[in-house]
Amino acid sequence: MAFDIDIDSGTILYALGVVFAALATLYFLRDVVFRLSVTVKALLLLFGFVAFFVAGVAIQRDVLDTVAFALSVVSYVAFVAYVIGRHNPGETGVFLLFTLSAGLFIGLGYGLRERGLSVSTRTAGYVVLGLAVASAVLVSADALGGGVSHELEVDDSVTFTAPASEDARRSENLKRTVATVTATNGFVFRRPVALPEIETCVAGDQRLPADVEVDYKNHWQLSSDTIAGSGTETYDVVATIYWEENASQETTLAVERGTDCETRRAQPTLLVSFGDDTL
Repeated sequence: MAFDIDIDSGTILYALGVVFAALATLYFLRDVVFRLSVTVKALLLLFGFVAFFVAGVAIQRDVLDTVAFALSVVSYVAFVAYVIGRHNPGETGVFLLFTLSAGLFIGLGYGLRERGLSVSTRTAGYVVLGLAVASAVLVSADALGGGVSHELEVDDSVTFTAPASEDARRSENLKRTVATVTATNGFVFRRPVALPEIETCVAGDQRLPADVEVDYKNHWQLSSDTIAGSGTETYDVVATIYWEENASQETTLAVERGTDCETRRAQPTLLVSFGDDTL
């Protein structure tokens, strides 16, 4: 059985363009470029959907209109995925979003096939221009608006008790909260969490029979966390202690903020700093 597949070079190039546009959109969703707020990024994706759809309706050339519609769908799917992943709308919100999206696309499809929906090239140009202006205003407001500020509070001390047996010591890495960081979003747009990196050391004349690591509690979850507009979130900073063999005593560490690990201290002291320590 022979298949007659008539695909010219232009169609292949168009298809590759759509594929790379989808990859660029996925990269855009990762919050690693442009440092835009979650709100503005979602709106830009929605604007992209509208712009490409209007362009697809206005374009009267074969295949090129299909490319515009494909890019429109990519933008909308990315918008829905981003809203669900970053705005946390809840189960009811997700259901409503899916339902409204289904109604939207059924309505658009009906308008195109049954009602001959059309948009003039001039009107499409005005729409795209208006969306471009709105995008520029939002991005400028986002850049000039207040960012996320951080406030650090450290505990005075923390006490660890070594497990009684060797087996327990192997299975237990004790964790204690040693500080909290309060993040405050100073603008109306929801922003992704970008907590300062933690640097620590243990200073003092007494040798500590354990290794200590400090990090945010559930740090692996924070990459998907966001702060609502004008909102505040608090994050625990925890110390994990790894006991040496035969360690059996109770150990109390003083906790200070700073980087001076060379100064002599009467008791073991856990020093905590955050990046360039500008908090």
